[in-house]
Amino acid sequence: MKARSTRGAIGVSWWSRRFLEVLESFALGTRLTRGRSYARRGQVLRLDVTPGRVEATVQGSRAEPYRVGIELPVFPAALWERVERDLAAQAFFSARLLAGDLPAELEEVFADAGAPLFPSGVAELTQRCSCPDFAVPCKHLAATFYLLAEAFDADPFQLLHWRGRGRAELLDRLRALRAGATDPAGTPEPSGPDTGAPDAAVAGPTPNEKPVPAAGAARVLAGLPAIPLDEAVDRFWLPPVPLPDRPPTLATGPELLLRQLGAPAPAIGGPGLLERLRRAYRTFGRS
Repeated sequence: MKARSTRGAIGVSWWSRRFLEVLESFALGTRLTRGRSYARRGQVLRLDVTPGRVEATVQGSRAEPYRVGIELPVFPAALWERVERDLAAQAFFSARLLAGDLPAELEEVFADAGAPLFPSGVAELTQRCSCPDFAVPCKHLAATFYLLAEAFDADPFQLLHWRGRGRAELLDRLRALRAGATDPAGTPEPSGPDTGAPDAAVAGPTPNEKPVPAAGAARVLAGLPAIPLDEAVDRFWLPPVPLPDRPPTLATGPELLLRQLGAPAPAIGGPGLLERLRRAYRTFGRS
């Protein structure tokens, strides 16, 4: 297995970049960098993601490849059920996930449920490698992290699978919850010219029809009072309720990039250039 990225940063999607950004925030930056060349040279021979555990085989300097394991606690079933209900309640989330994409707001959903999607601290990760290096992570673990980020790029559901919920199970749950929210009786709603029945939104429920619970945006708008149009013209382009805050961004120091790249070559300034750049970054960070 060889990293698709041949230079610069690894990770294309927001979730893979966020995953590496979180790891680098644990002050593992220089150690992670050592494994980047291993990842790009194809020395990760195997990578398997299962609930709570990532296993890899990495070829090092010895003939026998090293065995790597990275463990992360899975979310309990009750927490997954809460998250799935929250996701199914919003058509936006269901549509994006069913299309194979992870919206950036997904991180906030997990945070609101009290379960950060990404590791909240280095102690949450259990890292093991059969190599004799005492550093954690060693370059074999670091190479595995980079290939894992690219695996998340290729299939974002691998990240959720690592946390305990596979793609098929999650999507089946969302479909079932969405179907239950829109049609609790389990029968299709007749409408349109083919059936000759009036549109439900116009005619309203029949005497024997059960009311359909509000879902998606209707849950937010249901309790708002009706305002005449002439009194709401000045607010026409404003949301009826405050929009949720964007997912929190990780606060990092201004020198994170410099720590990742290391000292420049002597031909372009060497350590002296690094120090000048460090001072410039600090100045820009205060402005």
